[in-house]
Amino acid sequence: MVAQTTEPVAIAVLAKAPVAGFAKTRLIPVLGAVRAARLQALLTERAVETARASGVGPVTVWTTPDETHPAFQALRTRGVALARQPDGDLGARMLAALKAADGPALVIGTDCPAMMPAHLRMAAAAMR
Repeated sequence: MVAQTTEPVAIAVLAKAPVAGFAKTRLIPVLGAVRAARLQALLTERAVETARASGVGPVTVWTTPDETHPAFQALRTRGVALARQPDGDLGARMLAALKAADGPALVIGTDCPAMMPAHLRMAAAAMR
């Protein structure tokens, strides 16, 4: 993790639990439900590690349907906070994550494996 030298910028990662039939449903016809869920798990891991490696601030994974899935619980051991996404559309869920940060924050999803820590550092610098 890169050391912070300025005001922290929180990172909220919105993530679905990697449950077969629940995650990556549009990919189920191609991958099958189990492999689609596995892909969700890998994408969540990648997003969280990218957020952590950016070093810009605390990382919270906003989970759905709740934070009890073992994949989410495993993140706690890496210093990642968990919060449950509220009901509502994507905008309402993003707004809840931003409000909870109580300061500058970035909201990311799990569907951009090309995102690098440098992208988040640049976004955080713009926020500051």
